[in-house]
Amino acid sequence: MLDKQIYRKLFSESFSIPIEVTYWDGSNERYGSPTTDLAASITFNEEIAIKEVINNASITFGEAYMNKKIEINGNIQKIIADAYLQQNSFLRSRKYMKFLPKLARHTKTQNKKDVEHHYDLGNDFYRLWLDPTLTYSCAYFKNPEDSLETAQLNKIGRILDKLFIKKGDTLLDIGCGWGTLILKAAKEYHVKSTGVTLSSEQYHYIKQRIKEEKLEDKCEVILADYRELKGKKFDHITSVGMIEHVGQDGLNEYFMSIDQLLAEKGTALIHGISRQQGGATNAWLNKYIFPGGYVPGVVELVDTITTNNLHVIDLESLRRDYQLTLEHWISNFHAVKKEVISMKGETFYRMWDLYLQASAAGFQSSNIDVVQYLIVKPANNEIPMRRI
Repeated sequence: MLDKQIYRKLFSESFSIPIEVTYWDGSNERYGSPTTDLAASITFNEEIAIKEVINNASITFGEAYMNKKIEINGNIQKIIADAYLQQNSFLRSRKYMKFLPKLARHTKTQNKKDVEHHYDLGNDFYRLWLDPTLTYSCAYFKNPEDSLETAQLNKIGRILDKLFIKKGDTLLDIGCGWGTLILKAAKEYHVKSTGVTLSSEQYHYIKQRIKEEKLEDKCEVILADYRELKGKKFDHITSVGMIEHVGQDGLNEYFMSIDQLLAEKGTALIHGISRQQGGATNAWLNKYIFPGGYVPGVVELVDTITTNNLHVIDLESLRRDYQLTLEHWISNFHAVKKEVISMKGETFYRMWDLYLQASAAGFQSSNIDVVQYLIVKPANNEIPMRRI
């Protein structure tokens, strides 16, 4: 009975949209707005001790959904976005996050294991639901009606244009994904481009793409940690969706490396998830999706950049673009549900569906943001005075 009373308080503080909850004993109650049609329903297939929720709501509810202890009928993204907007909800209040995960140390060995956990799930898996470019980061929608592939190519073009590239320059892409950026840079911007990745799946895929497109003299990929590129200098550096993986303890070394690798009159574009409210981790995401992940705060990042002999000359938020990108991915993912379950199992499907929808909710509610930081060395007066 006490557990039910605490659940009532938890749900009443967590939702403004109308939600119906059916408890393990068959009783049901409605929360949120009483005057509008039901937005979603949550069903407990078995009792979950409230002390588990209080210890860490993210892990408890995440695992419960993965393992069918609870079912959700309705738009998960909408439910989570609403909870993020409520000041005392189980996703925001510290009373439901008492035991936060210990931040991992980001050694080269640990970083490789963390990357392999997520990015070496298999190229066939990612091909099922990403666009044909296999770009797994925030797209840039010039128009909301743009296709996902068009928006991803828009994003890569926008990044490369911001760098003020000249023919014959050199470019390094740290955490190069499946290589679309370095291939486009070599073909269309006529630079010598180098990608570095810790993912074996990505490395072999890019090697094959370079060979197929006969770009061996303009493009290369290296299977290594970016910190191993000692003594090299590049006119331009890009890093897309990488900063979230270096960890809080690795931020200083990351930007120190960029300072060391960037030519004196060069430009660097760092595109990554940040939080305007400050850095954070999520226990469920760290356990199941991104081991070692840490979303840095915007102020934290700018401070680390400037203490490493670098200057921020442009900053652009693409938060709403990432929400729309994720909504495309969610639609694609749902369309291949049978294939994913056949390949990875139903628990995995539910886990990744929750991850994608929760991420979309995070951007929708401004709990997380994605920002492009254009960076130069001090007193670099050779670039244009205005952004593109």
